[in-house]
Amino acid sequence: MPETSQTETRQIRGTRRERHVCPWWLGYFLASPLRRLLENPEQIVGPYVREGMTVLDVGPGMGYFSLPMARMVGEDGRVICVDIQGKMLESLRKRARRAGLLGRIETRLASESSLDLDDVSGTIDFTLAFAVVHETPDQTLLFGEIQSAMKSSALMLLCEPTGHVTRQDFDETLAFAHGAGFETVQVLKMKRNRSVLLRKKTPSPMRQNP
Repeated sequence: MPETSQTETRQIRGTRRERHVCPWWLGYFLASPLRRLLENPEQIVGPYVREGMTVLDVGPGMGYFSLPMARMVGEDGRVICVDIQGKMLESLRKRARRAGLLGRIETRLASESSLDLDDVSGTIDFTLAFAVVHETPDQTLLFGEIQSAMKSSALMLLCEPTGHVTRQDFDETLAFAHGAGFETVQVLKMKRNRSVLLRKKTPSPMRQNP
């Protein structure tokens, strides 16, 4: 997923749809403290993040949610931030260093075909995907990799902006998530976003023959 490409198309269920990747420079606006007036990180992710957790932030930009979550997980926790744009991650690391949180944050540059999470399989306690899934060319692959990285019964907060994602689009996204092994826990009310709390399904116990 090259950094220079801002608009691409993706194939979903036989229909072509434009996909807009957030330009890296817009990350400065998205990380602005003024954003807290509409989207407060502590209120949005606070109910799900605890001290000592390993948290996955997919598409973190410059760390608007990453830094607050790094404070929440404490010295024994960590936040893994995966993004396709190196400049976003570079700015995130600078902001984390200034905040004294760099030791709790790990950044990874994703590719078009992988989130690079094989080494953390089954270790993620909580995943945040905020306004990022609609930018992904292969949602089946995305949810599959996230599901593999998460612990059994771990939670994922999925939020998509109403200005970019229609109800039908969001329903399709949920179908991909369910197909990858997630179940809906709760549909959440959040201004300017379509939001849902998902849980990784627990494998059913194997039946023993009598």
